Amino acid sequence: MQPSVSIRDLSLNFGNVKVLEHLNLDIAQGEFIVLLGPSGCGKSTLLNCVAGLLDVSDGQIFINGKNVTWLEPKDRGIGMVFQSYALYPQMSVEKNLSFGLRVAGMPKDEINRRVQRAAEILQIQPLLQRKPANLSGGQRQRVAIGRALVRDVDVFLFDEPLSNLDAKLRSDLRVEIKRLHQRLKNTMIYVTHDQIEALTLADRIAIMKNGVIQQLADPHTIYNKPVNLYVAGFIGSPSMNFIDGRIEGSDFIAEDGTRVPVAAYEFAGKTSGATKAVLGVRPEHIAVGEAAAGLPFTTETEIEIVEPMGSDTLAWTTIAGKSVTFRADSDIPLQAGQKVLVGFDPARGSFFDAESTNRL
Repeated sequence: MQPSVSIRDLSLNFGNVKVLEHLNLDIAQGEFIVLLGPSGCGKSTLLNCVAGLLDVSDGQIFINGKNVTWLEPKDRGIGMVFQSYALYPQMSVEKNLSFGLRVAGMPKDEINRRVQRAAEILQIQPLLQRKPANLSGGQRQRVAIGRALVRDVDVFLFDEPLSNLDAKLRSDLRVEIKRLHQRLKNTMIYVTHDQIEALTLADRIAIMKNGVIQQLADPHTIYNKPVNLYVAGFIGSPSMNFIDGRIEGSDFIAEDGTRVPVAAYEFAGKTSGATKAVLGVRPEHIAVGEAAAGLPFTTETEIEIVEPMGSDTLAWTTIAGKSVTFRADSDIPLQAGQKVLVGFDPARGSFFDAESTNRL
């Protein structure tokens, strides 16, 4: 089955600055793919190349097998939703939804059918006669999504559509977008710097850094088996704890001499001699008190800071000479200065080569 979107050897330069370099990406029919990374990593630039808003320096873009590299945006069979709603303030919601179709000369009854369908899917029928000024941020973003929806295209592009909304609205609309994808089953490419959006929405996540895709995988793999230190540190909140040291035989020896058994860890390849390495452990994989007893690695430590989060509690302490965060159930009473037993299973951790930063 041919990919819905295929990006081949794509490069984009702004003068002497290389923004994207020899990038390849195939997106399956009906797949929800998220481009994730910090500001300036090239994710919006890549989306704009697919949309036809930027001319590429090299490479090709195919949509449903058709080479669209030099086609106008309107001829690519895409619908785009921007970070800013970009609605016409003088037009009603209905007129905003239908504007592109009217310009294209579509028959009136077909326009009405599409507008009503989009309004029903997005639950904005009561808003059709309102102007954008009389809508909330969430309602405006629904209209912006609706404007892409009425085009009845195969591929939808989202450029940080929720970043202007407050936390509650973001959470609500995230669910709406997931529901929308499950209903329509269109291909969706979604750009965000928010890892929660990425993990909850994506079939696959492409984590980007300096115009290069670092890892392309499903959310579970990205979270549990990050391919390098960059991905490991970027995904997760609070982020993964890192301890420097070396692997010797069946032990990881931290810089302060603490030994962690690694016999049960699945290494990607053989490690030779004493390999300088970094051990990564997620805060939720560190157990405390009775739950820690019996784990392959345990140590007694003193809690430095406690942050109650409602459903759980974050605590800061020191393990192997490094500041470490762990997550505990809110029922467990923790306080600063308290001595506790903590432990983890190294098989659930991640080891990285200290020099290449790649997963071991």
